[in-house]
Amino acid sequence: VQLQASGGGLVQAGGSLRLSCAASGRTFGTYAMGWFRQAPGKEREFVAAISGSGGNTYYADFAKGRFTLSIDNAKDTVALQMNSLKPEDTAIYYCAGRRWATAQSMGVMTVNDGLWGQGTLVTVSS
Repeated sequence: VQLQASGGGLVQAGGSLRLSCAASGRTFGTYAMGWFRQAPGKEREFVAAISGSGGNTYYADFAKGRFTLSIDNAKDTVALQMNSLKPEDTAIYYCAGRRWATAQSMGVMTVNDGLWGQGTLVTVSS
């Protein structure tokens, strides 16, 4: 499975963006999928994750109530809808996948684990 992220861009504070991560491969449904982000000068941090079935989600505290993760197994795509964006949400966002993982376990995933897509830049202006 390979991951391709898209959907980043420039948006004003309070606006919305929708990130997508398309996966190639026939075993997509066996992967928990998630998003991480890395702001300039900071470490990569967990944003949100969803189980392979789509039945369970797990969010970082800063994402709760603003971000929504969904999965479309028919299209092998996971989407992150981000609303009420803040300047501190500015970062490169990475999608990631880990086979047979739970959504919650994605929260401690490292760059040495699973699969990673290339990043997509999200810039939120004040």
